[in-house]
Amino acid sequence: MSTPTPKDPSVTPTSPPRPGPRPGPRPGPRPGPRPGPRPGPTAGAHPPVAVHHVELGDPHAFGRIDEDGTVWRKTADGERPIGSWQAGTVEEGMAHFARKFADLATETEILEERLDAAGDPGKTQEAAAHLLEQLPDAAALGDLDGLAKRLTSIVERAGTRTGEAVAHHDAVRTESLTRKDELATEAEAIGAESTQWKHGGDRLRAILEEWKTIKGVDRKADDALWKRYSRARDAFNRRRGAHFAELDRERAVVKARKEELIAEAEALSGSTDWAQTAARYRDLLTQWKAAGRAPRDADDALWARFKAAQDVFFGARNAVNSERDAEFEKNGEAKAALLDEAEKTIRPADDLEAARRAFRTFRDRWEEIGMVPRDKMSVLEGRVRALEKRIREAEDSAWQRTDPEALARVAQFAERAAKLTEQADKAAAAGKDKQAADLRAQATQWDEWAQAAKSAVNDR
Repeated sequence: MSTPTPKDPSVTPTSPPRPGPRPGPRPGPRPGPRPGPRPGPTAGAHPPVAVHHVELGDPHAFGRIDEDGTVWRKTADGERPIGSWQAGTVEEGMAHFARKFADLATETEILEERLDAAGDPGKTQEAAAHLLEQLPDAAALGDLDGLAKRLTSIVERAGTRTGEAVAHHDAVRTESLTRKDELATEAEAIGAESTQWKHGGDRLRAILEEWKTIKGVDRKADDALWKRYSRARDAFNRRRGAHFAELDRERAVVKARKEELIAEAEALSGSTDWAQTAARYRDLLTQWKAAGRAPRDADDALWARFKAAQDVFFGARNAVNSERDAEFEKNGEAKAALLDEAEKTIRPADDLEAARRAFRTFRDRWEEIGMVPRDKMSVLEGRVRALEKRIREAEDSAWQRTDPEALARVAQFAERAAKLTEQADKAAAAGKDKQAADLRAQATQWDEWAQAAKSAVNDR
């Protein structure tokens, strides 16, 4: 408490002394501190430690009042005048100056309580130092030396507390500055580079929320850091805005392109050129995918229109295909029945020519029936080829049996055997038995060859 002790109008200082008596305070002794509760710490503060209360003792032990009213205080260096008492008896004066000491003691106790209650140590130190300066000239009787020691202790303890508070404040400030610098640096990286617009925006908002909880940074440094964060956030928002503006322009172009594709798809929906139109629809779908996305509120509606046009065409084609498939199924059954009959009646081994005529008739009827389902075509065509193969093998066999070259070889071998036999007969008639025997052996060999060639022709 820095407020000086109020001056009593009944007390005059030793130099210069005030002439004449002046009304003093209301008579009556005040042997101790003022009654009533002392102000305690503010709500929520730590509870104070026990306060050392001053024992006032006998004011006569600390001073006196002489006959002319001069008030003397005893010190280590001797007595010294501290005021003048003219308002009543000596005892009333001694009680008055004792109460003045009690006021100083009460102020000291309040400062001790304030320091122990974890208040502002700087302010407590300042108030204690100010009160300590007043003690030498205080118009009070009591143990001022003891009070001075207590005030000196308060000043020293408050100084220590102030140093600790400053160190703590500096540590908090350093930590807070470091963290805000980290957040500002992260925000600058997001603002300059990030293209993850949702994640980046969410992270900047999270940084802001954490920023608000960080205290202890002086205004100048905090303003500088805040400007860094604010500029980074503004840069990110500008880039994000530019990105989505460009995206909107691109999507407007995509929308126009998709409307063109829809127009062509709708124009093709009534076509009955199934193969060519289906191929064109596949091409349109490829272009649709390559075009990109239109604005969100329009893209789904555009796709619905495009798909509806396709559905009209492919629905009609599927209906025709279903009808065709039913027809093909009947054709397959008819061709299977025709094959069953042909396989039984066409017998080239018995009558090749009749088999040929029957197969030609079969082929004509086969072509008249028409297309069959794809999954049955391979089996049916395989059976037809097997039937053709039987006829072809019979034709080959018949051709080999009437082959002129083969028959000529048979005749040539027989003729050669006959000539050799004739020559053998002539040699025998001429008495050339040995020559005749050789010729007959040769004739026999050629005859065997002729028989073998003839057998080969007959076996074909």
